[in-house]
Amino acid sequence: MLKVFTETGVRWLWLTLLCLLLDQVTKQWVAGSFNLYESVNVLPIFSLTYVHNLGAAFSFLADQGGWQRWFFTAIAAIASIVFIVWLAKTPKSQRLLSIAFALMLSGALGNLIDRVLFGYVIDFLDFHWAGYRFPAFNVADTVIFIGAALMILESFISEQSTTEKETEDK
Repeated sequence: MLKVFTETGVRWLWLTLLCLLLDQVTKQWVAGSFNLYESVNVLPIFSLTYVHNLGAAFSFLADQGGWQRWFFTAIAAIASIVFIVWLAKTPKSQRLLSIAFALMLSGALGNLIDRVLFGYVIDFLDFHWAGYRFPAFNVADTVIFIGAALMILESFISEQSTTEKETEDK
């Protein structure tokens, strides 16, 4: 059992917990410091804007009457289990992939906590330019995006090293 913590991606769970803590602390700070829909301009292209997201990414299915809360809660719970299993099966030598899984696990758990406790996800990072507003998001969404990007990057790196190895073997 101890090998799982030293020889696999599970050793990156500290990163999951750190990002989860950052996500929850920032969400609670915003919820406690802002009124709903209140916005504070931080930079010409960035504001802190407190909103509730009843749906998924870009408020997908937000207007569906409530069933989506449990649907997205189930998806986040299943995704979290999958990421934990993948972390446990990923050898420690695959550091980038392990970090990607740890980040995506953190984001899934952060938004899962919101959905279970409140029925919505707290979003507040609001980018805008020339009258266009990108949908608000949060730290959990950010680490999910970074984790997915690292996973894609790792697939290219791994494919390239496999191709190079096959070339050397010929």
